[in-house]
Parts: sequence; structure tokens; C-alpha cells
Amino acid sequence: MRKTLFVAAFAATISYSTLAFAGPSAGQILDAYKAAAGGSAWDGKVTMRSEFTLAGYGLTGMGHAVNDLKNGRSENDYSMGPASGASGFDGTVPWQKDMSGTVTLQQGGDAQVLAANDAYRVSGKWWQPDRGAAAIVDDGAKTEGHATYDVLTVTPKGGKSFDAWFDADTHLLAKTVEQQGPQTVTTTMSDYRRSDGVMLPFKIVNDAGQGPKYLQTMTLTKVEFVGPQPDSTYAAPQVTVADFSIAGGAVETKIPIQLINNHIYGQANVNGKGPFVFIFDTGGQNIVTPPLAKELGLKIEGSLPGSGAGEGVMEGGFTHVDQLEVGGAALTKQLFIAMPLDTLGSIEGTPMPGMVGYEVFRRFVTRIDYGAGTITLIDPKHFDAKAAGTPIKFNFNGHIPEVIGTFEGLSAKFDIDTGSRSELTLTKPFAEKNGLRTSHPKGVDAVDGWGVGGPSRGYVTLGKTMTIGPIEIDGVVTSLTTQNKGAFSGSDYSGNVGGGILKRFIVTFDYDHQTMYLKPLPGPVADTGTFDRAGMWFNEGDGGFTVVDVTKGGPAEAAGLKAGDVITGIDGKPAAGIHLYDLRKRLRNDAPGAVVKFSVRRGSLKKDISVTLRDLI
Repeated sequence: MRKTLFVAAFAATISYSTLAFAGPSAGQILDAYKAAAGGSAWDGKVTMRSEFTLAGYGLTGMGHAVNDLKNGRSENDYSMGPASGASGFDGTVPWQKDMSGTVTLQQGGDAQVLAANDAYRVSGKWWQPDRGAAAIVDDGAKTEGHATYDVLTVTPKGGKSFDAWFDADTHLLAKTVEQQGPQTVTTTMSDYRRSDGVMLPFKIVNDAGQGPKYLQTMTLTKVEFVGPQPDSTYAAPQVTVADFSIAGGAVETKIPIQLINNHIYGQANVNGKGPFVFIFDTGGQNIVTPPLAKELGLKIEGSLPGSGAGEGVMEGGFTHVDQLEVGGAALTKQLFIAMPLDTLGSIEGTPMPGMVGYEVFRRFVTRIDYGAGTITLIDPKHFDAKAAGTPIKFNFNGHIPEVIGTFEGLSAKFDIDTGSRSELTLTKPFAEKNGLRTSHPKGVDAVDGWGVGGPSRGYVTLGKTMTIGPIEIDGVVTSLTTQNKGAFSGSDYSGNVGGGILKRFIVTFDYDHQTMYLKPLPGPVADTGTFDRAGMWFNEGDGGFTVVDVTKGGPAEAAGLKAGDVITGIDGKPAAGIHLYDLRKRLRNDAPGAVVKFSVRRGSLKKDISVTLRDLI
């Protein structure tokens, strides 16, 4: 759920009808494409306005787009069932208006390079004599189904590579393939029709690789070509949201929190009912589970694919909430995601009826005091940063704060994610590019987390040092992602800083000014710099804890534990009386050499298995 749904997709597909490349055979393909698409009829066109219908995710709607055909600027808006939003590119910075109405400049992740790609396509630079200074590779002819295509790969100046497939018979653009974050997005264009002398695809289908159920279809209903538009057309809109407040006009409100699996849990009320214990997550959105939605009488619309660190998809929908209250703070008339986080209760060891996410952090200055166990929401007009700690600027990667830092001297872009249990997770491309597995021979392949997309796997090792802005942190438990899917498989950023690092500080987020403040907690912070010394992952199960993964070569495997075993007791005490998260913490922090005796049920057999803990990283 890290990306906006429809706007970026349509911006890209409109621009896909005006690309450019270089090189002899590539030049012939592109010249044939321009001729088939209308030839010189494009040359005098300045601005294209379009309207389109939308269908996908079980919803229908409509949108509008304005594209500057000379300079590559764009503005798009959509309304899709209960959701609406907008995005654009002013020629310098891309921006996004999210579904809750707030506007952010998008300078993190791969937003800038994707904007450069879109601008290249919108302005028709691949039809220019120098092909817009793009790097071009001719991939030759490829056959798919009964059709043959001429395939080119282009890397625009300031952008990233994407593939363009041209129908060998009609010479028109049939599809593009582009990496957007961790997703490979295939956009198919068909039903070409002539409009004011040029050919345009009236049917455009976006496939983000999440299955046929989640295809997005856009159908043009109106196109017109007009003269130059004012700069304000493409600029980020100036928006003031007035849907939040603090009771009694107070400057701030504070609530107690509990840290479970390095996740933040605190109380919230929805539509005057509760309190419910929600997870607080800078990497997420405001969420209620379907059971809670049913309890509150909320209607759920649509079928949205939610994803995270794991490789799977968790389906959700939209629902309207009249009021969300956190302490004395309130948000009104909010669009929530309805998603079955309750299915993660057995992984967390505690119920998960909902989430407080980006929409709250965006409106208030948020201070998380991990030492005192509190969250404070502050009216931005009254925030005083003098005692907040070291200021660190961040960019927005979607709705996630992204900071500049280093890992062992390597420059890196880190997402800041209070919803991650880990200390530091590095993306697969970043780890492979820098040969980090080779340079860290002491480590272990393991399940290192579990979230919306299922289990996440990585090679876990101990990093020497990292920095977040000017703040240096030593002895960091670091996971080098090994998965080919999920949030950590893309090259758009370097890694994710989770609760295992953040809990060493008082952390303050000022989203209005794109600044995070870090104030170190005094003294050593417990449960940091350590990793599971037993070598297994277990969740709550019937009658105990079910072992779902055993680390190869680890103590649990050596002792004879297997996936599917149910731990019914620990050191003679029933598992029913032990919190899952407390057992995980114990297996991280008990000293190497300590022996833990597990009572285990395997099918109809019962046995005791003793595991001698040792360092795996």
C-alpha cells in the first residue's frame, strides 16, 4: 500500500503514445511508429486534454489529464468509487494529492526518475533527431501469441530504463514494461483511433503483476488539443485540510503506548466506539479490519491488493469513517482501508483490529518517546523544535519519510518505518550491488519478519555502523533481503529503518516541514543489537506455538525441532501462559550457552527438546 492507485498509471499510459529512442534500427522503428501515429500532425500540437473512465479493483470511476506535449509536464486527477486523488509533474518535481486530501512533493524512492520517464514520453522526445539524448538498445523482434513485436529498451536522460513493444504490422506502440518500485508494471495499449489527425490508444490496461483480478483499465472518452497552459496547471495545488483538531483547542495530546515486537500499539476510538488497540505505522495507512468494520456498521467497497515485505498480497477495500480519535486528537470524514490485519494476530501474539497511519502523522507533529512509552500529537502551529533533538530532513517516498544515510560508509536512502520490527533491512539490489553478503561472512538465512505480504526472508548479519543523517549507530542487526518480490526487492531505495533502531531515540516527525528529529535515549537500550539465538520462527497455534520455519544449521535444527512442531511448554511452564513476543525476546537476549527446554507435540507424539542458544550473526 505504498503507492497511489490510478493517477500515475494513467499519466504513464497517455505518455506512452509519444516516445523516442536512438540508434539505426531503433530509429527506423520509431520513425515508422511516428508515421503510423499521425506523423507531422503531432508537430504543431502543444497541450492534450483528455477524459477517461476507470475500472478495476471492483470499482469504476473517471479521471482527467492535461499533458504538456512540448515540455513533458502533466496533471492528472481521478475519482474511483469512494476514492479520489491527483498527481502531477511541474517540470522539476513530481507531486501527489493523496486520498485524504493532503499534498506532498514526491522526491523519494524512484519518483524523480519515473517523472523523467513520463516527461520524456509526454514530450515526444523519441521522435526528435537526437532521440532526446536517451540511451537505446534494440532488443530485436519478439513473438507473443500470434503477433510479432519490435522491442526497444530506452533509458531517458535522468530516468530509468523501460521496454517498449511495437506491433510489427501496424508499427503502433502495443505495450510498455517498466519497473516502478518493487513492481514490474506492464501497460497494454489497444483500440487505436484517430483524433485530430493523430492515433491514440483508447483502451489502456495496467498490470502490476498482482494477478488478473487487479488489472486497471482506462478508456478514453474525450480528447482535445489546445494551446499552452499556465504554469499553475501543473503545479502542486495549495491545499489546507481542516479535518483535524485537538479537544478544547489544546496544543497537544499524549497517549501511552506499548512496544510489542518493536511495533507501537496504542488506543484509538472509531466513530465514538472503543477504545481499540491499534498499531501505529509510518509505513501504513489508516486501517480497520473487516470484523471491526462489521462491528461498527461500516460499508466496504472494492478489492484492493495490499502488499508489504512478504511476497504475497492481502486483499482489502475502502470504507468511510466519520471520526478517528487518538487521545484528544480527532480526524473527521476519513477514507480508511479495510484490510484483514486480524489474520496477523497469531504472528504478533496480540489482536490487530486496526492501524493508525500516514494520515494522522501528516496532520500533526508526532513525537514518539520510546523510553517513556508515549506518543504525543502536537498542533503544527504550536510546535517548538528547540528540545526535539537533531533535525534530519526527509523526502516523501509515497507517504513514507525517506532520509539520506550510510551503511558502513556506503551512501544510502532509508525509509523510516515504525511498523517494521527489524533494526535495518537492506533491499536485495542494494545488497547485491555492494557485495554485502561476501563482505559479511558471518550470518544466517532466516525468516526475519512477517507482515501483510506474509513471511519475509533475508541473510541476517551484524553491520558495523550506519548513519541516519549525522546520527551514527553501531552494531546494527542487518537483514540483506533475499526475496525477488515484496517491498524490499526494488531498487528505488536502499533499505528500511525499523523499530529496532528507532526505539533508541525520542523520534519526532514534522511532516509539514519534512523533518525528523532524533534525540538519543540515555544509557543502553534493552533488546537491541541481538538476533534470534535459537534459529526458528514460530507463530501462535492450536495449543501452543507452531514452528513454521527452522534455520538451517541453527540450534533448533541441531536439537531436532522441525517445521510443523507445536511448542506446548517452555521450561516446564505451559505455553498458554507465555506471550509469544516475550518468548521471541527471550530467545534473542538470553546469553549464548543458555539451554531452553521445549515441550513439543509432533502429530500424536510428545517429546522434550532442549535447545542450546548461540549467536548466529
